[in-house]
Amino acid sequence: MKQRFEIIDAQMHPYEHNHPGRPWVGHLEGPDEASGETLVKEMDAVGVDGSILVSSYNKYGFDPSYALDVYKKFPNKFRVIRPFDMWSETIESDLESWSKINGVVGARLMLTANEQLIDTSVDSSHEGVSRFMKKAADIGIAINVMASGQLDHFAAIAKSNPNTQLVLDHLGLMQPHVPPVPDIPFGSLSTVLELAQFDNVAIKVSGACTLSKLPYPYQDIWDPIHKIIDSYGLNRCIWGTDWTRAVKILPFKESVHAFIETDQLSEDEKSQLMGENLKNIYGW
Repeated sequence: MKQRFEIIDAQMHPYEHNHPGRPWVGHLEGPDEASGETLVKEMDAVGVDGSILVSSYNKYGFDPSYALDVYKKFPNKFRVIRPFDMWSETIESDLESWSKINGVVGARLMLTANEQLIDTSVDSSHEGVSRFMKKAADIGIAINVMASGQLDHFAAIAKSNPNTQLVLDHLGLMQPHVPPVPDIPFGSLSTVLELAQFDNVAIKVSGACTLSKLPYPYQDIWDPIHKIIDSYGLNRCIWGTDWTRAVKILPFKESVHAFIETDQLSEDEKSQLMGENLKNIYGW
């Protein structure tokens, strides 16, 4: 492994064991716990220098307290993003208060789960979404959007909010949490490529290896990834693993080394994709 550029993972989900003091509200594939200490150990073992902690909606709903606790223990390793409730009557002040917390670099809109709207009333026309996006533009904070299966709503949001920095989660594609890989893993790729027309949209090349039908080093992911890079421009693409969601499909090490060791990208391109672009887009 020749790499010596800085590597920052765009998405890891920290969580502790389920307990009454901070109970889980739902299920996310992964180990029994993914503590800050566990994440740092995994990162150090494969040369990942930092990561954005995305507070898990499936585990904690809209409560980001555990992710913030991990950041406070390891401020040189992590930054934090949390999901927001679009029904909050104080959505603007909620977002502004969040943006002022040390370690915060973004917020998240959860539109979909399993390609369906999480709340059929919360779509691109929802008043809370509009208020949230406008406030994000006003204060200059990036918004991750989980929109797999509902890219028409994402397109409407991007078009209506040209001054808001949006980051499309997980290639904009439905990704498996457990085997098998979907029959047509990149089936919505053409729609994802069309979204590159919006200059305010960046895309997370996260969890890409979970869409491979081949063993490591997952060579069949590169044709669609090159199409994404060609459409968006490398500067709008951000690498990530989405660990621990992908733990039942491939080891963390392979999701990192598949990009570090590939001959599909130059060393300069790897440096941009795996760290530099993230820092520029989120203001790390």
